[in-house]
Amino acid sequence: MVYKIRLLSDEVDNFARELAIDAEATFLDLHQAILDCVGYSSDQMSSFFTCNDDWEKDTEITLVEMDSSPDVDSWLMESTKLSELIEDEGQKLLYVFDYLTERAFFMEVYQFLPNKTLAHPKCTLSEGDAPAQTMDFEELTAEPSSKFAMDDDLYGDQDFDMDELDADGFSGLDELADRSTESDF
Repeated sequence: MVYKIRLLSDEVDNFARELAIDAEATFLDLHQAILDCVGYSSDQMSSFFTCNDDWEKDTEITLVEMDSSPDVDSWLMESTKLSELIEDEGQKLLYVFDYLTERAFFMEVYQFLPNKTLAHPKCTLSEGDAPAQTMDFEELTAEPSSKFAMDDDLYGDQDFDMDELDADGFSGLDELADRSTESDF
């Protein structure tokens, strides 16, 4: 079986890659195919995560052994076949390519091609430029993102005056505070 996988980035709107890869290939094969199709070097740590439909991380598949405890299941890219963790069309994955800033590609297995095989992964669609592989942490902290930038208009009104608050709207709070201290926990 061949999987068709789409990669998207939340950093670059027009970026998209699609890969075709055999289900019996390893996550290391997929890792290398991603590096090749986006032009990244192989000198950075990375991991895959299987995700639920809300992109919450489930299983991590690492490039190198992270935990040697026999009590913990660990999945290595080199020894884990895609078919072991990808069971359904629509399966979501994250490929974390920059550990320091936790930047990742959002991936979805959008099609299964049964009765097909593929000797080597193939990039079937390449649109837009990939985001930079690494981001300088100092650069990231020096330039606050617009959604976290604060200015004088924080509350939506530059002329905000605390004296304009209506004290009547807060009546009863003292009684509520007295009751909560009296109750037993």
